[in-house]
Amino acid sequence: MKIQVNGFETQVTTGGRALDDPALDHKAPVMVLVHGAGMDSSVWFLQTRYLAYKGIRVAAVDLPGHGRSQGQALNSIEEMADWLAEFLDVADLKGSHLVGHSMGTFVALETARRHPGTAASLVLMGTAGAMPVHPELLAAATDDVDRAAALMTGWSHARSSHLSPHPTPGLSMTGGARALVGRSQPGVLASDLAACASYDGAESAAHVCDVPIQIVMGEADKMTPAKAGAALASAAKAASITITNAGHMMMIEQSAEVRTALVDWVRAS
Repeated sequence: MKIQVNGFETQVTTGGRALDDPALDHKAPVMVLVHGAGMDSSVWFLQTRYLAYKGIRVAAVDLPGHGRSQGQALNSIEEMADWLAEFLDVADLKGSHLVGHSMGTFVALETARRHPGTAASLVLMGTAGAMPVHPELLAAATDDVDRAAALMTGWSHARSSHLSPHPTPGLSMTGGARALVGRSQPGVLASDLAACASYDGAESAAHVCDVPIQIVMGEADKMTPAKAGAALASAAKAASITITNAGHMMMIEQSAEVRTALVDWVRAS
């Protein structure tokens, strides 16, 4: 579905059930899913339909300039957070459970800090107190997106995932991730990575957010190592779980475990 935000069409994936589906309780919890750098809402395709048919209203959003959303990509986490708050207002989704992956965790955190009342809780998948970007990756993102996609794919999957079949027969786990990043619009990946590298507000935002937080870590995550996620969880007094045999792309690598974690979280919140 499409929603107009600040004069631009925004792509929202709802798992095959409209947010106002009469078969869903109008008081059913809502999960808003926010993707990472250079990606779009399709990274959640193994979760959205499942959640939608577990009595949860789902909105996986493409940030501006990503996927099928119009507009220019935003240059900072703070700008993305303000945009997400506007989206939640326009879509009448204030009070949702915000689920972020990688860059999306910073966006969710900053949204909750800057706009109290927008989030019922936060689920932060593949996160850390800071996300420095390897100079080789940042250079490739600027000059050679295909190489950047290859680097990200190699670093963001557990070793076992490079050999494991995709949960959907006929698809390639690493090939799909590489294609997703590779098709991002010119300049978007570099802008996103720079925004991640320059953001230093994760720990302070986690401290002041007056909502429950759960941090989900991939046991073999090289992009945001599990120990970094655990440190943020400890500092923020947040709940945490570790997904085994998974790297940074845990929602693809161990999709069933991630689905279960999300359903359990929203039902307990």
